Amino acid sequence: MTKPQSAVNVRKNPFHQLFNQPYLLLVLTSLFWGGNMVAGKLAVDDISPTALIAGRFTLGFLVILPFAWPHLRKDLPILLKNFWLLAFYGAVGFSGFNLFLYLGAQHTTAVNGAIEQASIPMMVMMANFVLFKQRAYPLQLLGVVLTLVGVIYVATAGNPMRLARMDINIGDGLVLIACVIYAAYSVCLRYRPTIHWMTFLAVTFFFATLGALFYQLFLGGLPEFVAAIPKITPLGWVLVIYTGLFPSILSQLFYARGVEMIGANRASLFINALPLFGALLSVIILGEALQSYHFVAAIFIVAGITMAEYAVRSAKKREAKKEGSNE
Repeated sequence: MTKPQSAVNVRKNPFHQLFNQPYLLLVLTSLFWGGNMVAGKLAVDDISPTALIAGRFTLGFLVILPFAWPHLRKDLPILLKNFWLLAFYGAVGFSGFNLFLYLGAQHTTAVNGAIEQASIPMMVMMANFVLFKQRAYPLQLLGVVLTLVGVIYVATAGNPMRLARMDINIGDGLVLIACVIYAAYSVCLRYRPTIHWMTFLAVTFFFATLGALFYQLFLGGLPEFVAAIPKITPLGWVLVIYTGLFPSILSQLFYARGVEMIGANRASLFINALPLFGALLSVIILGEALQSYHFVAAIFIVAGITMAEYAVRSAKKREAKKEGSNE
């Protein structure tokens, strides 16, 4: 008895099977993004932050360019019209965020950096509330407060009174600046032009590479950058490959597919797993220790995110029910 043709096709096409598993794709997305902070910590003494960023996004650009080329040609008029906006997305949103993240990794633990990134969704929500008058619910605001308390608890090593004295580890401060940058990038995505997502990645990766070189001018100059390339260790090149392929390309691809299959609202929940995966990878790969204040902070952060998500979803259900009853 012959096997069904569909079963044969599935076995011959494992990637096709993977692309029909939205929850697995979204878990992998958070896992790869969580590994970015660990990569930044591993990069210390093996490759400079600007070299890692430039190498990462150059690789990403070259890999995606053949697939994006047909869409680039079609989207060219829109690209020219939105040149500076796309440059901002790449040079600031991608390159600037990773610059401060990797610089912060030189002075703080990867566990701290991973947990502190839980503040990004809350920063985005607050920015939308303040700048665009996007409605916020009491329980949602309470969730923001709890999340920020958890982040402050990590940044001050369990002693929030240090914040009043501005006694914060410089590495934690740099990571929080990175979070502010990415939150600003996320808020500005509302102005993203209507172009194919591959076009968007190719163009922003290109500007991210230019951004890394621009930042290098202020951190030591391009001659120093060129002279440092031969000194990059094998581990440094491995990190370029990892960050160029996994957090940059595959995570974006997997997330886009996950949103397509289950919707943006449900897919966005998985982003909250980034700090968890980042912390776990830091313990497993780097051998970092979890401190008691990490667990206290995690309770605040998880409670805050849960409250905020519950508030939004409950409100949407009530609104949908109200609209249905009015029809």
